[in-house]
Amino acid sequence: MAAPSQPQKSNYDVIVIGAGIQGSFTAYHLAQRHKDTLLLEQFLLPHSRGSSHGQSRIIRSAYPQEYYSRMMPESFRLWQQLEAETGTTLYRQTGLVLLGPPDEPELEACRRSLGVDEVLDAAALAQRFPGFRLQAGQVAVLDSTAGVLFADRALRAVQEVFRRHGGTLRDGEKVLRIEPGATVTVTTTAGVYKAPRLIITAGAWTGAFVEQLGLHLPLQPLRIDVCYWREKQPGSAGLGSVSPCFLTLGLSQAPHGIYGLPSIEYPGLMKVCHHHGSPIDPEKRDQVPSSAPRPDTAVLSSFISSYLPGLETQPAVRETCLYTNTPDEDFILDRHPKFSNIVIGAGFSGHGFKLAPVVGKLLCQLSLGEEPSYDMAHFAITRFPSVLGAAQ
Repeated sequence: MAAPSQPQKSNYDVIVIGAGIQGSFTAYHLAQRHKDTLLLEQFLLPHSRGSSHGQSRIIRSAYPQEYYSRMMPESFRLWQQLEAETGTTLYRQTGLVLLGPPDEPELEACRRSLGVDEVLDAAALAQRFPGFRLQAGQVAVLDSTAGVLFADRALRAVQEVFRRHGGTLRDGEKVLRIEPGATVTVTTTAGVYKAPRLIITAGAWTGAFVEQLGLHLPLQPLRIDVCYWREKQPGSAGLGSVSPCFLTLGLSQAPHGIYGLPSIEYPGLMKVCHHHGSPIDPEKRDQVPSSAPRPDTAVLSSFISSYLPGLETQPAVRETCLYTNTPDEDFILDRHPKFSNIVIGAGFSGHGFKLAPVVGKLLCQLSLGEEPSYDMAHFAITRFPSVLGAAQ
């Protein structure tokens, strides 16, 4: 952050609002393209108010949607490039087991995306990974490429390289107003900045920003419980730091899906979370009383007693995170329909972190008027036709 006593620069090639993982990777790609880039963050860094904090996220090749699975090889390569640039380990390969009924279309699509033939039944899964217990007739597919990204470390690394390439990161500056035009003017609590291009990657706050610009996107912030569960007998559950991640698809016991990561953040505690939460105003996230009902915990407790019997059925640690969901849980990566020099990246719906290197590249390409590297149809604002009238 610039020292207050120094003259503050006000003109840039590109301004990026929001220094979470998506905005930071967008700024990283712009700086590598020699664009003079300002990255604005409303909170002092590091912080835990958004969607990019915490120590771990799953990265996987398996995706039921082909348009995501096609991006994953490049995403892995760009994560490795960032590791090399910073000399920092950002990824641990653990593998991932996908659990579901044998006739589940998404599970079969994941198997095809991996190009594997092997499907594990309950006995085979228990033999390979003793901590997991499938129910009769259910199956598992193994993604051996998958693992854990060290989230906090990754965010620091990408911001470090951005600054190394001449980028400016200003934290503790809340954006108050955006004035569109051939030159976009952004007013914050600390200054006024101008650039011919603006990219908005403000997570749960994106909806409020784009409403200033006449656009009403169907973005729903959710408050997610991130729960950690203790082994009943330390080291005996087969769920320690060497166990795989897991993800459920189509299980009736796991509405919206449940996922888990091995014991990394807290020794002896496994991270198991419901891919769902309660609607929340991000400005009021910390006003939710700790005694408020948490129905997702009951879903998780029931799932753990059936599928992960080596864990206690009440969480030992509970933290929170924000998701910002779209109705179809696909991202929004597009230019504003009226102001083509304003680009929006939003709605990452709890599965965007792993893809952030590619998302940042695509947002960079959109901002520079280039042809994106991938088919963008699934990420277009026009798939929500009701929002367009407000932006005309």
